[in-house]
Amino acid sequence: MASGVTTGTATWRALLGSRYLGTSTVLAGGVGLYATNEFITISLLPSAVADIGGQRLYAWVTTVYLVASVVAATTVNPIVTRLGPRWAYLNAMAVFAAGTVACSLAPTMEMLLLGRTVQGLGGGVLAGLGYAVINAALPPELWTKASALVSAMWGVGTVVGPAAGGLFAQYGMWRWAFGALVIATAVMAVLVPFSLPARERGGVVPFRIPIGSLLLLGTAALSVSVAGIPRHAVLTAVLLAAGVALAGLFLLIDRRAKVAVLPPSTFGSGPLKWIYLTLGLLMASTMVDMYVPLFGQRLAHLVPVVAGFLGVVLSVGWTVGELSSASLRSVAVTVRVVAVAPLVMAVGLGVAAVSQVDDASRWSVAVWSAALLVTGVGIGMAWPHLSAWAMGSVRDPGEGAAAAAAINTVQLICGAFGAGLAGVVVNMSDRGDATAARWMFGVFAVLAVVGVLASYRAGRGRVPSIHPLRSG
Repeated sequence: MASGVTTGTATWRALLGSRYLGTSTVLAGGVGLYATNEFITISLLPSAVADIGGQRLYAWVTTVYLVASVVAATTVNPIVTRLGPRWAYLNAMAVFAAGTVACSLAPTMEMLLLGRTVQGLGGGVLAGLGYAVINAALPPELWTKASALVSAMWGVGTVVGPAAGGLFAQYGMWRWAFGALVIATAVMAVLVPFSLPARERGGVVPFRIPIGSLLLLGTAALSVSVAGIPRHAVLTAVLLAAGVALAGLFLLIDRRAKVAVLPPSTFGSGPLKWIYLTLGLLMASTMVDMYVPLFGQRLAHLVPVVAGFLGVVLSVGWTVGELSSASLRSVAVTVRVVAVAPLVMAVGLGVAAVSQVDDASRWSVAVWSAALLVTGVGIGMAWPHLSAWAMGSVRDPGEGAAAAAAINTVQLICGAFGAGLAGVVVNMSDRGDATAARWMFGVFAVLAVVGVLASYRAGRGRVPSIHPLRSG
């Protein structure tokens, strides 16, 4: 098993120095474009609806983007294998830019939804390439820090997106927000030929897409995305259950498929399945963030702008946690940090649950903010190491690219499930007071605790002093 990548031994200066600066910029920038686009659209959508109409389709602006992204994420590995890193990025950026232009020119909500779908197809590939190309374009000792840098772009997107979207919307220029994204994409594309290798492997490789897995994951994502839209509680639960069943069927089919999304090592006796499970549970637990602005306005009577930036606190903690954790050099310390990360998240979510009160004071909001910060630090302290472990925990080194590409697929699908679960909990417990907030944070605190077993097993065997759990 190729498991030599456990912690970064190189410095940040090596990653961001002249040799790899262009590569790092492209890898991080692609994910940054995806994340910024997601949050900038949310912030300017009210202005867009006021201009072109389509209030009844409001929630679908996010839904079609998410579903298209999940579908596109399943194609990342075959795209990189067939086209190579350079052309994979250029093609993904071209599709993303085309969708963004369509959004900027959309005369109706239906056309905006079409543009968002195209954006999702290009953006889903861009987000996946951020991890998949690390394996091909950077040496193993830089994988951990590169993973931290790439995933930190989600934190950047949650800050830049709402701020930029709000600024453009404030001056009635929501279309120009998409125009700015097109310009940023073009600038990034200029760097690609100088920063990435033309081909990962020599020769012509057949272009094979995992159609069965793609359809199952796309339908599962659609089910859970719709489940997250406020509806009748029973219907929401049914949709979420359907999504879970489809995801389980995906695992059964993908395990036997000749063209698969997950590398074969996922289903073996090694730690890769536990690594992906830990990543998925951590990502799902962060989906509480989608309701933070709502509860900030409802319970603390915060103005929309302040409530919106309250939702950024978790992302700030994520970024701080991973940039700090990525600098760890001791394998033993790293394994223990990853093992306790879900517990740190559980503590933060638990404190957030008990701090939800009606007519919350500034002190209550401060406690809530601190709890969200701790929650973000919890996922940040584990994410870069888990990402690097996934790339190295394969039986066949040739599976490394598939293992890296699957990180984004796991992230997107588990994020969709987390959003759906949050919607179910809030819909079932909402009384117009703090009850729904307490239940939501409490349920996700329990989910994070479940992740402790997965995170422990993910690092088992990497250090001789870490003994496996005894069973039965």
